Amino acid sequence: MITLPYIQITLSVLLVVGILFQRSEAGLGSAFGMDTSNTRYARRGLERVFFHGTIIVAILFAASVFASLVVGR
Repeated sequence: MITLPYIQITLSVLLVVGILFQRSEAGLGSAFGMDTSNTRYARRGLERVFFHGTIIVAILFAASVFASLVVGR
């Protein structure tokens, strides 16, 4: 398929953007050795949408890679 590389490029860019929008759990306190593992955090609102969207894009990207392996043979 001719469009498969373009789909993979688009999905990879979306995946990078989705990962960059995630909240970083490794804050400044963990850089200095403070224990931050006791903190509970629930994703809500738009952050939850980005989290689930990133998972979906990652699955689609993996499926496109496997499809390119099958089609390439």
